[in-house]
Amino acid sequence: MSGKKNKKIDLKNLEPEEKLKYEIAEELGLLDRVMQDGWRSLSSKETGRIGGMITRRKRMQAEENGGKAPEAQ
Repeated sequence: MSGKKNKKIDLKNLEPEEKLKYEIAEELGLLDRVMQDGWRSLSSKETGRIGGMITRRKRMQAEENGGKAPEAQ
């Protein structure tokens, strides 16, 4: 079994990419469920929506930074 399941998430000490993911989850009203039951508790539609919003924000940031494309994952 993975030890990740019981790991407590510190929202103040996250990498920028992770922080963005949690911020979007909060905006969509999904953060409480993620914190309680983990990312696996979300439907594919919900996770897809989060992913789409992350992509959109990265594109906006790239445009603001002179058109530089975001790094590929």
